[in-house]
Amino acid sequence: MQPDDRALTEEGLPAPDEAGQVLVVACGALAREILALRAANAWTHLDLQCLPAILHNRPQAIPDAVEAAVRAARGRYGRVFVAYADCGTGGLLADRCAALGVELIAGPHCYAFFDGLDTFAARGDEEMRAFYLTDFLVRQFDAFVWRPLGLDRHPELRDMLFGNYERLVYLAQTDDPALDARAAAAAARLGLAYERRLTGYGDLAAALAGVPRA
Repeated sequence: MQPDDRALTEEGLPAPDEAGQVLVVACGALAREILALRAANAWTHLDLQCLPAILHNRPQAIPDAVEAAVRAARGRYGRVFVAYADCGTGGLLADRCAALGVELIAGPHCYAFFDGLDTFAARGDEEMRAFYLTDFLVRQFDAFVWRPLGLDRHPELRDMLFGNYERLVYLAQTDDPALDARAAAAAARLGLAYERRLTGYGDLAAALAGVPRA
């Protein structure tokens, strides 16, 4: 069953009622993708707990939130995996996970692992003026981009905030024409050229596939 958008953005998903062998502590922005991968691959050994995706607006709070979830899981799970990349924490999340003895996804952010870390790195400077959206951010564009940046109240800020960008790149996890149309509309609202790349789940699938049973 898919979580609703409020759960993804505000509340997070609670720890499961029945403990599985491995707990995945994840960003709420990845909930749909992780649930889809778990179902498609019959990864019955994975349980999922999502922290509120809105933490991305305060990345300095992510390490403490992850640590609290990991510590709460100790004694109930033999293994915990953290489904975050660095996500704007400046290396602090990786350091915290190392201290806790848990693994996390490699890479700077979800854009990189959806695109594939090697592919993303190879693009190099050509991506410096790209603004990225994922399926989640297309659905939550107003809640995570438009309103937090004050563009709903001060549209004149658009050129100041996005003047150095040239295009909006939608890294699509699913082939959904409705999301494609919404992403194109977001690009138009920001005054950016539009590009769509169907990435699928990228390195997220490989990262979860590599999580062994406890």
